Amino acid sequence: MAKLFAGLTYEQAVRKYSKTVAGVCMMRLQNTADAEDCFQNTFVKLWTKAPRFNDEPHLQRWLLKVAVNECNTLLRKHKFTFSLDDVSEAPIETDSDARDISWALMKVRAPYREVLYLHYGERYKVSEIAEILDKNPNTVKVMLKRGRDMLREIYGGDAK
Repeated sequence: MAKLFAGLTYEQAVRKYSKTVAGVCMMRLQNTADAEDCFQNTFVKLWTKAPRFNDEPHLQRWLLKVAVNECNTLLRKHKFTFSLDDVSEAPIETDSDARDISWALMKVRAPYREVLYLHYGERYKVSEIAEILDKNPNTVKVMLKRGRDMLREIYGGDAK
């Protein structure tokens, strides 16, 4: 008998939530190889731990929480990290870069980038983000505001 996760087989769960988990890992780590490792670890934990889920949103929140924790664990192990900003003093900007919000989002510092991605990219509510990141909802609101301010400064736009 196949394992089921909120009514989905393992393969269905991986297919359905792979983009979401990969996006969170990439936003957090900004390194494809590390993001792939955390992505794989997240789904390995789903298979090995086989927790019970009430419904699909519960499964998705669990996967995101595990992915964030995997990224944090990796970052703790790799005390040596660098930002894309460190590679070059002057970022390369083209017309498409100036219009592409994901370019600007990658320039926002990690904790704010995660909150912005979860809110705008994955459409999570503040309370859900707080649960995923183990933060107070008011902290998430402040992080959203500060992240939007940083994004506005980087991306350019109305200062109001």
